[in-house]
Amino acid sequence: MPVKSPQPGDLEPIETASRDEISALQLRRLQWSVRHTYDNVEPYRKRCQEKGVHPDDLKSLEDLASFPFMTKTDLRDNYPFGLFAVPRGKILRLHASSGTTGKPVVVGYTRNDLDNWADVVARSLRAAGVRAGDMVHNSYGYGMFTGGLGAHYGIERAGCTTVPMSGGQTEKQVQQIMDFRPDAIMVTPSYSLVIAEEFERLNIKPEEISLKVGIFGAEPWGEGMRAEIERKLGIDAIDIYGLTEVMGPGVASECIETKDGPVIWEDHFYPEIIDPDTGEVLPDGEEGELVFTSLTKEAFPVIRYRTRDLTRLLPPTARAFRRIGKITGRSDDMLIVRGVNVFPTQIEEQILRDKRLSGNYQIVLTRDGHLDNVEIRCEVQRELSGKLSRNETESIARELQHHIKTIIGISTRVNVMEFESIPRTLTGKARRVIDQRPKQL
Repeated sequence: MPVKSPQPGDLEPIETASRDEISALQLRRLQWSVRHTYDNVEPYRKRCQEKGVHPDDLKSLEDLASFPFMTKTDLRDNYPFGLFAVPRGKILRLHASSGTTGKPVVVGYTRNDLDNWADVVARSLRAAGVRAGDMVHNSYGYGMFTGGLGAHYGIERAGCTTVPMSGGQTEKQVQQIMDFRPDAIMVTPSYSLVIAEEFERLNIKPEEISLKVGIFGAEPWGEGMRAEIERKLGIDAIDIYGLTEVMGPGVASECIETKDGPVIWEDHFYPEIIDPDTGEVLPDGEEGELVFTSLTKEAFPVIRYRTRDLTRLLPPTARAFRRIGKITGRSDDMLIVRGVNVFPTQIEEQILRDKRLSGNYQIVLTRDGHLDNVEIRCEVQRELSGKLSRNETESIARELQHHIKTIIGISTRVNVMEFESIPRTLTGKARRVIDQRPKQL
């Protein structure tokens, strides 16, 4: 797969700045952002007063550790506009999270916020090897979800042609990719496999597909999934990171020349890693919970927002900014199975070790008395569907059971199914976990 290394003029000066230059810029912007939030967001000001801190106390980057966290609960408690820092008349757009429980998180954007968002997504596209004049097929969902419109305006800001397809209509997705011949696609990793399956059904080979790169986000995915996507579509698979509360897609993105973890655009977002239990700031390289402070947002600033994503900060490589490692899970999505902490991505990794299995799977949790039971439902690849004997599928199941037990530490029942037995996601994130255990009272 071709790799487009950056050429002179492709990078902004800040992308090659020294750490001292970056830190100085961060401190100036951090002092503005904390003051802006303190002065204009009453619930945050009260939290600071309760904690005994004031914006004047912020004299170094390290001083941020003394300021209070923001959490998703804070955002929902102040639904819909209680944490906005500008009058509603200055809000040009609203977005909301697609949370499945409780009230959604509503965020707003000023003109400057939208410009900055488009800029960081455009920067992410350039990092992925996309250049002005390329065509980008956008399969992120449009609407209140930040993915579709966030990607859309970034694609245009990068000087590219946008195909605003959104999610669903898989047959039409494939038809338009074959007819329009786009260079890149932006989509969730799980839905990209659905599109890949449609190519396979039509007997379209990877080398016949025009796509050269895919920019994937909105859900955790591992190296096994990357290899599966790249093999099926014949592309470079690039990880883009973002979340509604902090901005949307484009908070961080991998570089195509290294593919070694998303580069945080640190001139707009200041990262910390904390111990999820104590809140203590951890040094770079140690795994913990990712925390972000916005440096340039006007309408909906966040100060020390706890993302619940578990990862670590890595040193710069392709750019001057630090990177985040692959998201290993979320502290609020963690499954506790018979006392063992388990993340779906750990199970995904073991499934994709076996090239006979596809990337579509489900984890079904039930309880028998006081004991948890785990069923792993997975599928064979299309070309093997209907061709394996019962002994062969049972052998695959036993191997997967063994790997999960020895590496993750839990006992499971594995159900190896025929291709397309598991429902596909058609509009966005796949439902990987079905927890049927009784709720604890």
